[in-house]
Amino acid sequence: MNKLIAYGIIGVTLVTLICSISLFAMINIKINTPINSLAFYKESVEFTVEKGARAKEVTGALFDRDIIPDPWAINLYAKLAGLTNIKAGRYKLNSVDTPLTLLKKFNSGEVIQYQITFVEGWSFSQWLSHFSAIDQFDKTDKRDLLNSLKLSGIDDVNLEGWFFPDTYYYLSSDTALDIMLRAHRKMKRVLALEWAGRATELPYKTPYEALIMASIIEKETGLAEEREEIAGVFVRRLLKGMRLQTDPTVIYGMGDQYDGDLRRRDLRQPTPYNTYLIRGLPPTPIAMPSGASISAALHPKAGSSLYFVARGDGGHYFSNTLQEHRDAVNKYQLEQRAENYRSAPN
Repeated sequence: MNKLIAYGIIGVTLVTLICSISLFAMINIKINTPINSLAFYKESVEFTVEKGARAKEVTGALFDRDIIPDPWAINLYAKLAGLTNIKAGRYKLNSVDTPLTLLKKFNSGEVIQYQITFVEGWSFSQWLSHFSAIDQFDKTDKRDLLNSLKLSGIDDVNLEGWFFPDTYYYLSSDTALDIMLRAHRKMKRVLALEWAGRATELPYKTPYEALIMASIIEKETGLAEEREEIAGVFVRRLLKGMRLQTDPTVIYGMGDQYDGDLRRRDLRQPTPYNTYLIRGLPPTPIAMPSGASISAALHPKAGSSLYFVARGDGGHYFSNTLQEHRDAVNKYQLEQRAENYRSAPN
């Protein structure tokens, strides 16, 4: 009788072992078989895991979209392996993925990173327009964004110039505000670092004045290697009490009235940004300057030039005297003025 019981126990154990091995083998096959690429009709698709979603809900959604064939296998494996900590976000599912690789993606938070690039010299309004061209941000309300920026501690009177132009990576859960705050923090870091190592005898009382100058340099620069030389001209003019007389500030002050053609009468139109009429710097930056332009504003090239004029090839001709400058204007721009007036400090 005892032998029968022993044989029975052994039999049950063997059956259980065989069943377990078979189940494990079946699960292993199902979780490691490439997902149904026929559901894609292409190499990959994007899949969103909602905040708070459980593993069972995610696998159910994958099954409903005909991406995985049997959710029970991956659900069981997730429990046994402790892979139930699903992270929300948008994921890229590739046709070579398996249920197991998807499970690991969801647990590690391997979400898709998108990128947005803001060009050096863009204005604040151009940043907003760029956001509106992206589906994720096209519903952003300008007033709400401005209020949120101020509530976040950006209490500057004017937001122009305070966001660092760069490429930023973001997730599907990020907002325009998230990216703007990162850009603002970076601009403050860059400006503070450059200000701390600035040259001596500069005409700026505050980092903000240097930021204003950097924005002007950014808009005047045609060739990157001219930044420090252009900065030197503007710095020397400020130190001598001369007007800056730079077109980009006039254009900025004209706003929507600027039609792409700057005329002589525009230079006589009073605005806080018309540096042909005002002395010193305009009240705010006119664009988002690059780190290179901030560096140039705080490390201008030494020299004696007080004037420059566009040569027509992207660069400028620099002059020490007004007569030399007038000769350069005659040489490089007189023939073009009838069609497209372009001024320079004079």
